[in-house]
Amino acid sequence: MMRIAVIGQSVFGLEVYKELRKEGHTIVGVFTIPDKDGKADPLGAEAEKDGVNVFKFPRWRLKGKGIPEVVQVYKATGAELNVMPFCSQFIPMEVIDHPAHGSIIYHPSLLPRHRGASAINWTLIHGDKKGGFTVFWADDGLDTGPILLQRECDVEPDDTVNTIYKRFLFPEGVKGTVDAVRLIAAGNAPKIVQPEEGATYEGIQKKDNAKIDWNQSAQVLHNWIRGNDKVPGAWAEVDGQLLVKNLQFEDGKMIAAARYFSSGSCASVELTEEEKAFAEQMRGVWKSILTNVDAIEDSTDFFKSGAASMDVVRLVEEVKLRASGCQLQNEDVYMNTTFQDFIQMCVRKLRGEDDEEELVVDYVEKNINNMTIRMPHQLFINGEFVDAEGGKTYKTINPTDGTAICDVSLAQASDVDRAVAAAKEAFEEGEWGKINPRDRGRLLYKLADLMEEHQEELATIESMDSGAVYTLALKTHVGMSIQTFRYFAGWCDKIQGCTIPINQARPNRNLTFTKKEPIGVCAIVIPWNYPLMMLAWKTAACLAAGNTVVLKPAQVTPLTAMKFAELAARAGFPKGVINILPGSGALVGQRLSDHPDVRKLGFTGSTEIGKHIMKSCAVSNVKKVSLELGGKSPLIIFSDCDMDKAVRMGLSAVFFNKGENCIAAGRLFVEENIHDQYVKRVVEEVKKMKIGDPLDRSTDHGPQNHKAHLDKLVEYCQTGVREGATLVCGGKQVSRPGFFFEPTIFTDVQDHMFIAIEESFGPVMILSKFKSGDVDEVLRRANATEYGLASGVFTRDISKALYVSEKLNAGTVFVNTYNKTDVAAPFGGFKQSGFGKDLALGSV
Repeated sequence: MMRIAVIGQSVFGLEVYKELRKEGHTIVGVFTIPDKDGKADPLGAEAEKDGVNVFKFPRWRLKGKGIPEVVQVYKATGAELNVMPFCSQFIPMEVIDHPAHGSIIYHPSLLPRHRGASAINWTLIHGDKKGGFTVFWADDGLDTGPILLQRECDVEPDDTVNTIYKRFLFPEGVKGTVDAVRLIAAGNAPKIVQPEEGATYEGIQKKDNAKIDWNQSAQVLHNWIRGNDKVPGAWAEVDGQLLVKNLQFEDGKMIAAARYFSSGSCASVELTEEEKAFAEQMRGVWKSILTNVDAIEDSTDFFKSGAASMDVVRLVEEVKLRASGCQLQNEDVYMNTTFQDFIQMCVRKLRGEDDEEELVVDYVEKNINNMTIRMPHQLFINGEFVDAEGGKTYKTINPTDGTAICDVSLAQASDVDRAVAAAKEAFEEGEWGKINPRDRGRLLYKLADLMEEHQEELATIESMDSGAVYTLALKTHVGMSIQTFRYFAGWCDKIQGCTIPINQARPNRNLTFTKKEPIGVCAIVIPWNYPLMMLAWKTAACLAAGNTVVLKPAQVTPLTAMKFAELAARAGFPKGVINILPGSGALVGQRLSDHPDVRKLGFTGSTEIGKHIMKSCAVSNVKKVSLELGGKSPLIIFSDCDMDKAVRMGLSAVFFNKGENCIAAGRLFVEENIHDQYVKRVVEEVKKMKIGDPLDRSTDHGPQNHKAHLDKLVEYCQTGVREGATLVCGGKQVSRPGFFFEPTIFTDVQDHMFIAIEESFGPVMILSKFKSGDVDEVLRRANATEYGLASGVFTRDISKALYVSEKLNAGTVFVNTYNKTDVAAPFGGFKQSGFGKDLALGSV
């Protein structure tokens, strides 16, 4: 016999518990959910009667980690096996793995088919001929542990969730769980690794995927409806729309439909003396309207006392006259019909305490840069900060010293599905799809204002998480992000179509016109070099056009995106419009590329990944794609340039943002008669650069973004030396904590060399000579690349500048300047630098 901890709930858990006791096992503890409305769960209630220790922890984990006090209580029971017959809580792996025999769980499907929630529903929806259950060994996946035992049954044509559960899954499931314990006790319990072949996962059912599509066979419709048994309930459109906004009861009371399942009305607020005076004024207003009522009591009902629809309008206007801060809608009166409810509602509005749900944020706080910064660290889905499926997290690293900043939720495939479903519902069903363009712009302006209020905090987070020098983060990373949202806010109500004259206008005088409409759910995958600015460049245009967004920040720089999510919620963006999913590109980015409900994907990153994304988007549902990919931008410096400016801007072209800049000048072509002078000048300036803490206002050059990139830069420079280029300065990691790399200059770089062809994406200046006066030859060399993002030319000869600009194959050509991007100017590349434009009107 064994010492067993039962972790779970419900009548099913109760029956398993009773059978284990009959078998003679010692139940050392029952861990169940807290009481609801004063009523204990059946499992806990039975165990308490038996004198078994019962623990009712609201949660086992905090921020993805086991709560030490809870884990300690559990370990003290000395359990040799955990049995989880029905468990809705996330249990830490240190608890799962602690017993000598591990942990087993009951699951109502024949794994690996129908992993995850609603398994019984999907068995019926898919029309499976066989159903059943699995008892498996727990691991840190989602129903992915080794299989111990399975039992199957036939699924009858008219089975519902209730019938198959009562006939087989409940009674046989109890027996099967007990049989699994017998096998463990006997020492011959198998551990069969689940195959991936045949594995399915459909998330918890939502309103969107419970909709009936009548264009299917009768059998498919039958399976769909019976599989959606009760919750959420299969549904269909009626006359193109099904909308239940308010519910009215027999007594005439009306409430918002969304409040129907709430546990009860919120507690009454105690009125101040001033509010009591307002209430007495309104009592007089009610009396003047309800002339047949002797006295207005708290229980007096407005409509039962004879009020009509015009009286509602009058009451709303009377409130405005007496309390301008209380803006009522007619439906507010319909939903608060008694005098007491009406006054409570008015007072809450006056106090700014409407029924809006409060945003709950679990912050990580740090005192840094002479301020306290508060950073969200969870996924942001459907207007809420939530843990990732399974409580998965990872650590984001401060590149200045290599230490962990905090744990961040690591999104899983199921989280992507939840976020896309929320974005789709917000677009198709929610307020966002109905809001007029000018109000969209108002929200974008409000968001920009909030970002400006928090600009120092955002810049500090950006600097800490990405290594950007604080002053640059404040001006560019954050500053241009704010400008971007304000720019696109102004375009919201100016997105127009046109009328087109057609030949077939007579005799009916036909008219053709075009409309520009939002496309739907847009997925955005951004890089780590400008975390907030890249978010702004892509998200602002999507929102201005009326789309909804699911955004994946770079895994190594998620924190400003999470802070942005908080500010967007506080600005009043409806739930589901903006969703943020930190996680891996291989999982989250891939799922977004493959997802059938995503209608466009915007990506900034490497050409290699861009090609893969483009293929996935084509295969999945031919979703639209815009790509901003790699670059090897040429900068041509002629001998007739302004030398001081060419030196200053050349340094900026290469070393701006530590060289982590998609349009950085990847190779400088310098006319031979000024080459040596130019090299001497730039080396002198590079040696003056201060390398150090990015939060120090005097720092010029901060750390590279992450360790893997630093290692790549070291290898890149070693390759250049091996190939025969001259390393003038730099080329090594700085000897100090963190991911610092010396600003580097190479000369004598030949066209065939690796460093002449490939992008470093770091602070590496690549210098090559070209023959004096040979404009066409240097143009040929500059264009001999598969990239075409940006380029530049320095010359005092305007004719030469225009000629070179026309011949360079690049999306942007800078003349006698560099890095001067603006939100009103379109940004994008040619060739393998991608297609599509960010910024400007063309991106809306």
